[in-house]
Amino acid sequence: MIFHARAGQTSYGEAIGILLLDTFTPFIEGDVGNAGTYSFPVRYRTIPGLTVKRIFSKDLSFREEMLAAGRALVGQGVRAITGDCGFMAIYQRYLADHLEVPVFLSSLLQLPFIASVLSSECRVGILTANEAVLDSELLSALGIAASERYVIAGLQDYPRFCSAIIDEEGQLDSEAVEAEMVVAAQRLVQREPQIGALVLECSVMPPYAAAVAAATGLPVFDYVTMIEYVHSAVVKRRYARRM
Repeated sequence: MIFHARAGQTSYGEAIGILLLDTFTPFIEGDVGNAGTYSFPVRYRTIPGLTVKRIFSKDLSFREEMLAAGRALVGQGVRAITGDCGFMAIYQRYLADHLEVPVFLSSLLQLPFIASVLSSECRVGILTANEAVLDSELLSALGIAASERYVIAGLQDYPRFCSAIIDEEGQLDSEAVEAEMVVAAQRLVQREPQIGALVLECSVMPPYAAAVAAATGLPVFDYVTMIEYVHSAVVKRRYARRM
């Protein structure tokens, strides 16, 4: 087999490219922004100036910067592009229309799939960084119709989560954030007992998914479940043909 070098590329094998917000938050294992989260290599690119505050305000002025970063990752050999904030949904259609690889910027893209595998009597619970931002406009940007089946709870008023993720104080108390995540999930399930599964919108939430699942007894979908799923589609495993 003959291989050809790609101009300007100095490392190979990263099938997943990840676009990052311009943030000041420590990323622990399990977080989308920590490469140790994955059993495969990933490649990162930050969008300078696209802050938490800007993405919360649905600032679309970074479309070209997002596209340029996506193209740079594709030029470095990635086979799919994701992000590190569910609210990057506002850029989903634009990047998908202009890049030649699959684009899956928001963990919320999993919502229709999850709803379809549950009983029609079940609801899908969503834990999000900011409940006010996750509205019908944001879902529409993903091609998802707002539905009474989707019920939402935000972490914006939980102090440890807010200080680390929204206010970006530069320090993360992971045990305290996990406790807040569990409380938020339990409250949502108590409020909406028909919930059959949970989705974690925010990319910093996957480290706490196991605790949420244990506390609620529900399947929990997040950014990492989505990224691993897409990776399994773009990097196929070969099987030995034996019985």
